[in-house]
Amino acid sequence: MTILDRFCKYLTAIEYPKEKTSWNVAGIIKGKNNFYRFDVRDTFRWNGMPSQKGRLDTKAEKLVIETDKEWLILDIHELHKIIRQKRKKILYIHDIINLLEWTIKLPKEPE
Repeated sequence: MTILDRFCKYLTAIEYPKEKTSWNVAGIIKGKNNFYRFDVRDTFRWNGMPSQKGRLDTKAEKLVIETDKEWLILDIHELHKIIRQKRKKILYIHDIINLLEWTIKLPKEPE
C-alpha cells in the first residue's frame, strides 16, 4: 500500500488531479470542514533523518509527513514564510514545528 493510499483513509470528498501537478490528492480531513490540496509523498533519508523535498511554487496547500505514530499535516504557506524568514533551504521539523500556527497531528489507526 502506498503512502497516498494510507493517507486517503483519513479523507472524505477525495479528488485527484486531472493532469500532472504539484499536489497528489484533495479532500476533507475526516471530522473537519475544509477542503485542501495535499502534497503526499514518501520521505527519504538525508543525513540519517527522514526528509521531504518541496517547492515554493507548489499548488498544494498542505504538506503531509508520515511518522511511525502519526500524520503531520503542515500549512505550506506558513512553511514558505519560515523558509524566507530564516533564509535556509534545509529546515528540521523539530526546529520549526512550534513556529507553525496551523498544524494537524492525526494519530494513525492501527492496521
